[in-house]
Amino acid sequence: METLEDRGYEWIKKRSGEEEEYDEQSGVDIGEYKHGFYFPDHSVFKTRKGLDEEVINAISSYKNEPGWMRQFRLRSYRTYRKKSMPNWGADISGIDLDNIYYYQKPTEKQLKTWEDVPADIKETFERIGIPEAERKYLAGVGAQYDSEVIYHSLKERLSGQSVIFCDPETALRDYPDLVKEYFGTIVPFMDNKFAALNSAVWSVGSFVYVPAGVSVDIPIQTYFRINSKNFGQFERALIIAKEDSFAHYIEGCTAPIYATDSLHSAVVEIIAKKGAKVRYSTIQNWTGDVYNLVTKRAVAYENATVEWVDGNLGSKRTMKYPSIYLLGKRAHGEVLSIAFAGKGQDTGGKVIHAADNTSSVITLKSISKDGGITSCRGLLKVEEGLKNIRSRVVCDALAWHALLDSIN
Repeated sequence: METLEDRGYEWIKKRSGEEEEYDEQSGVDIGEYKHGFYFPDHSVFKTRKGLDEEVINAISSYKNEPGWMRQFRLRSYRTYRKKSMPNWGADISGIDLDNIYYYQKPTEKQLKTWEDVPADIKETFERIGIPEAERKYLAGVGAQYDSEVIYHSLKERLSGQSVIFCDPETALRDYPDLVKEYFGTIVPFMDNKFAALNSAVWSVGSFVYVPAGVSVDIPIQTYFRINSKNFGQFERALIIAKEDSFAHYIEGCTAPIYATDSLHSAVVEIIAKKGAKVRYSTIQNWTGDVYNLVTKRAVAYENATVEWVDGNLGSKRTMKYPSIYLLGKRAHGEVLSIAFAGKGQDTGGKVIHAADNTSSVITLKSISKDGGITSCRGLLKVEEGLKNIRSRVVCDALAWHALLDSIN
């Protein structure tokens, strides 16, 4: 018998690729970039530059994945090859996808004790502030370096509540039924070219599962760090919040300064079941040589709430349009997007109402500096025949020089 969730997944698949929107964000000089340091590459395993089925098979074999995931990667790669590059919004024609390393493993194994982390990687995250942040505020921490999770911890109290927080590779090994049930259902691999690319070569990322009725009252946090030159980091996040649960997930991103381009291509899927609430906060502070090309999407069922809090600084180009699909009655979605732009940046949020009595808020804030241009785009769609739909869209922009001139 077909369930509401089944209908929801089919509804997404039918509309996959419709009204694709991306955000362009150029590098912006906001003073000295304190995260621009890097260390020599001491990877224990690294694929050659460029991508083909041989590289994908090498990644899958190295990870010792089940056959269905290898086939998923290969199908995704074939779709990626057929999809054309986006020809709207951000100009990404300068990226050389054949000059990218698609996978490298910095250490032999994931570490659960901070003292065991290699000195250079430890110093990287010490500078970012992970140890202090974990001690003071966080329910769980994942430190993700190039293609892998280096350090991971989850406070014992949450483990005792059956909360799962790990990287996708661990989830595939330890919770295969959950991964197979939900992976790629909210962002299908055929959705767009970079969703297909991520699906083919994903490695780093997070898997979060919150059981029914459990409230994670302090944040779960992950830090993504690119250290290597000409590197592609392919984050995959899957967050499942069961009925009447709550979780707050925080993501931070930095990278070194190089003269050549790197790529961060992410797919984030959030599933908020009946009565659940999920807040996803991102602060991405990339350098001006990183292409940040992502697809982030959530679904909210009856009485569920999903909130995106999205902060963007830096990068060479950012194409990001967090979206929420309201699939159940009285579901609610909110997008808060804050951007600091040097030039040519688009920011926004996307909400699709697909059930009666749903509500949404899209709030877009941007600051333009040194002649920068920003465009705020809030996309709101209501399916035919729905009743009692409420939404509010606000766009505020500030020109930095205009503000200074008015003060003087």
